[in-house]
Amino acid sequence: MTMRSLGLSIYPDHSNFEDNARYLELGHKYGFSRIFMSMLEVQGSLAETQAKYKKIIKYGNQLGYQTFLDVSPQLFDQLNISYSDLKFFAETGAAGIRLDQAFDGATEAMLSFNPYGLIIELNMSNDVDYLNNIISYQANTPFIYGCHNFYPQRGTALPYDFFLKCSQRFKKFGIHTAAFVSSQTGKIGPWNVEDGLPTLEEDRDLPIDVQAMHLFASNMIDDVIIGNAYASETELKALAKVNRYQLMLHVDYVKDISDIEKTIVEETQHFRRGDMTQAVIRSTIPRVTYKDITNTPHDNNEEFQRGDIVIGNDNFGIYKNELQIILQPHKEPRKNKIGSIQADELFLLDFIKPWTKFKLTSKWQKNNYP
Repeated sequence: MTMRSLGLSIYPDHSNFEDNARYLELGHKYGFSRIFMSMLEVQGSLAETQAKYKKIIKYGNQLGYQTFLDVSPQLFDQLNISYSDLKFFAETGAAGIRLDQAFDGATEAMLSFNPYGLIIELNMSNDVDYLNNIISYQANTPFIYGCHNFYPQRGTALPYDFFLKCSQRFKKFGIHTAAFVSSQTGKIGPWNVEDGLPTLEEDRDLPIDVQAMHLFASNMIDDVIIGNAYASETELKALAKVNRYQLMLHVDYVKDISDIEKTIVEETQHFRRGDMTQAVIRSTIPRVTYKDITNTPHDNNEEFQRGDIVIGNDNFGIYKNELQIILQPHKEPRKNKIGSIQADELFLLDFIKPWTKFKLTSKWQKNNYP
């Protein structure tokens, strides 16, 4: 698996250097390492454009970022740049260029052999045989990346099933991938409509960390990028806390949770039992690890609802201290309710398949940052 990272977006033609530099410093503080930078709407001459972009990219490079410039065929025409020579982009200090629109396959393959070592990033948000065509022209695949679009207009971003089909085309070849989440505070994007900038429509109004959890849980995306600028420090902190390699869901505890129950929740490497049931997600290791520790009944007479976390109590025999996440409502007095998955994360339960590894932690830890 490719190592996963976090990124943010800069729009030099809609902002100033000082604000962008402060934003990059803040992102660096929280472990961000990638910049998406739009060049779709440049103003000024070739020299002016290069100087403006070079200044902020150089600053990002000093902080350890990799910058990808979003470009289109119109930009090549506007700045009189040839596809056969990417020197202009290399001299900005960028790590790569993202081709917002497709060429003919042979062109992209040739671009991947550019002498500057620039990564060629392709638009992933099309369910067509685009990538296969490029690969068939013997592309330099280590220098081919993929990145989804973002969608400023409400109601126009991708549905999840379509996103999955598009992404699978890239993952089949082991291509490094990226997609966008949307800040709820950012107001800057490439265009004069900005209803948020997510890749997935269902993510548009979710907390930014839950959006990232969704993309990482798909196992289709390596880099999660904030599409709009500027995200708040609270949002950057929240993204920094996201576990990029397994779901870490947040639990709102009941008042009477015991110490052993809290230990079972937070200190176990959970995985869903392989012979799954539709009623619950079973994490059975705790019943072995903590089989000799008592667990007094409490909060055990209500009907449990989807997303409730329960642990077997002293009356449950061999199943004492087994942890379960409720999928279908039922009553069972031999189980203690110890908390519930945070409401906006409930849909992520669908990503916990047989043998899926996952972590649980307290809602308090999510909302209180050091």
